[in-house]
Amino acid sequence: MFDLAISGGVVVTPRGRLNANVYVSDGTIAALSEETLPARESVDAGGLLVMAGMVEAHAHFMDPADPSREDFPTGSAAAAAAGVTTVLEHTHASPVVDADDLRAKVDWLADRSVVDFGLGAHAMPDRLDAVSAVWSAGAAFIKAFTCTTHGVPGFTPGPLRSLLERVAGAGAVCLVHCEDESLTEDAERALRHAGRDDPAIVAEWRSREAEMSALAVTLVLARSTRARVVLAHVSNADALALVARERAAGGDVAAESCPQYLCLLERELLVHGAFRKFTPPARARSIVELDEMWEALRCGDIQYISSDHAPSTREQKTAGSIWDVHFGLPGIDTTTPILLDAAAGGRISHELVAAAYSEAPARTYGLYPRKGSLAVGADADIVLVDPSASWEVRDEDVISRAGWTPYAGRTLVGGVARTYLRGRLVAQDRNPLGAPGGGRFVAGPGAAP
Repeated sequence: MFDLAISGGVVVTPRGRLNANVYVSDGTIAALSEETLPARESVDAGGLLVMAGMVEAHAHFMDPADPSREDFPTGSAAAAAAGVTTVLEHTHASPVVDADDLRAKVDWLADRSVVDFGLGAHAMPDRLDAVSAVWSAGAAFIKAFTCTTHGVPGFTPGPLRSLLERVAGAGAVCLVHCEDESLTEDAERALRHAGRDDPAIVAEWRSREAEMSALAVTLVLARSTRARVVLAHVSNADALALVARERAAGGDVAAESCPQYLCLLERELLVHGAFRKFTPPARARSIVELDEMWEALRCGDIQYISSDHAPSTREQKTAGSIWDVHFGLPGIDTTTPILLDAAAGGRISHELVAAAYSEAPARTYGLYPRKGSLAVGADADIVLVDPSASWEVRDEDVISRAGWTPYAGRTLVGGVARTYLRGRLVAQDRNPLGAPGGGRFVAGPGAAP
């Protein structure tokens, strides 16, 4: 007898749909069958879509450094409510650099996460010797900045090449934040000299040229070192085209993007100020440019979607000038709903949601098929989706410590009805139910046996 049967729903995978019941035993998918088989608990999923749990590959929960912005108990609860069952987290506030840091953080989080989690490590220009060991300790990826950001030092091209050689030698994957520091520094000097402190400075300071320049250099170095590289939060179609050309030439590179680059316009800075301060900033200057980003997702130029969840409270976003307040947006609550709404509206398919926010990130970071899959033997991380549910996004419903969202006031179609982590119900009707401590550490593929 199975532990759990989810019956009557439509199973949605990146490769299509099937009418099948999903059976769970001992926390894993035990069978998919049209037959009605005995189970201790049965759930009627009639009218619902059955999908693998979402895999959030780029989130900042700040734990254990600054819980006022976000912590694991709150951020992972928000994840569960949004259908996310695995989070790959890294915080620049208290960065993991070496194997000891990673082990200490895993211990710290033993009773703090509602969902399963992996941890990224930060590369430091003066600590390249740490890369191999932290990868072998189970880091999900090695994160590098090409500009000093959030207090983490950036890599110029020479040290970046050395880092990527280490990454390639270890068989690791490197997630690179691409902005050219010389260009951002020059822009900042000029803007400050002009006495500018209006919100428009964000787009001029963290310019398209700075992103494109650093991205082009990173792609060249990825090719020459044969490193596996993911370009983080790629913000515009021109940048995505560079990555697509490199992939077509055989480069082992991938483009990550985020809902803010698919939904928000650059001019919103003028209205919302610091509540649109994130980097790279929103690039789209028209609905046409947003359409180009959705087309890039449809055609495969975006390999996967993440939230880049980097929240701050309203008080933190208003405690200083536009220069001084934190970068970042909350996003863990809204990424799945934004994608489901796009599917309901015909921009993308639900199959693409399953690919871009579940299977593809799991594959990229070596977690597939345990995560991002409904295949027999996979963890029973399951999301039941009501594709026709219509609801308004409200700040007061945000679970993240941020307490607000840039999508407030939007009506979305499609909602998460239930979330199961390894067969256990952890959220229902966008409300978390699971207690912190139910989530387990998921080591990266380089972890020593």
